[in-house]
Amino acid sequence: MSLRQLPEAPTMARPQNYQWDAPSDVLAKWAEHSFAAAPGADADATISIFDVIGEDGWTGGGVTAKRISAALRSIGNRDVIVRINSPGGDMFEGIAIYNLLRTHPAKVTVEVLGWAASAASIIAMAGDVIRMGLGSFMMVHNAWGLVIGNRHDLREAASLFEQFDAALADIYEARTGIDRVGIERLMDAETFMTAAQAVEYGFADAVDDGVAAPSGDAKSTDRRLMARRQTEAALAKAGFTRTMRSEMLSELIGSATRDAGQPSAARDAGDNPELNAAALQRLIDTIRS
Repeated sequence: MSLRQLPEAPTMARPQNYQWDAPSDVLAKWAEHSFAAAPGADADATISIFDVIGEDGWTGGGVTAKRISAALRSIGNRDVIVRINSPGGDMFEGIAIYNLLRTHPAKVTVEVLGWAASAASIIAMAGDVIRMGLGSFMMVHNAWGLVIGNRHDLREAASLFEQFDAALADIYEARTGIDRVGIERLMDAETFMTAAQAVEYGFADAVDDGVAAPSGDAKSTDRRLMARRQTEAALAKAGFTRTMRSEMLSELIGSATRDAGQPSAARDAGDNPELNAAALQRLIDTIRS
């Protein structure tokens, strides 16, 4: 990092049977205005993070440390811009991506175009400069996820999550200058911040009306992908886990869509894309009613 000295986040082993997820309320808001862009290095040394954090076996997408590492290798020792619109997801991947950006040898500028929530907010903290677009939001909370097992597994997971909370608080405290008690209160409350509030609290440096998604991003978003995201968000708000949501959507659309190794057209469309999109929309309407 050229401008700031931020703490390294510790690398911890995942609890057995751990399942990550994005906060359901943020997922629902993000799904309405998500962008279509693959995480990777652009010609102008820009990395776009416009998906959930972590490998998404359902869509074959998701932003992982492996993909960000490859993008940074392509960029080399140049300044980099990281554009974020993500509801969060896998905190382990979020921590790993934060560490990658934190140690980048040149200037890192973070631009929040929509949401930087949960694990995505940790990634944002790696920026030397953090700019928030008009109408963008940031959300911080304690580490969370689903762990299935006996009382020993759950006790071990709770202990590990406490360590993660401490590591996240270290990062937020160093970046914002807020005292530890204040940071912990914000995390406990699952705090949503507007762009102006994020700047006020020190989670960002400026509100910039020039930070916005190009109009082509929204127009190029695949309609079926948007329908799937909105359906999954509605199911998440209804209390279904990621695994349960994947199984339900697989039954609705067809098992072919679960295979991330298929060509994207086959994976996204299923047997009949128009019918699938209509079925997903009906499911969304049913859940919301």
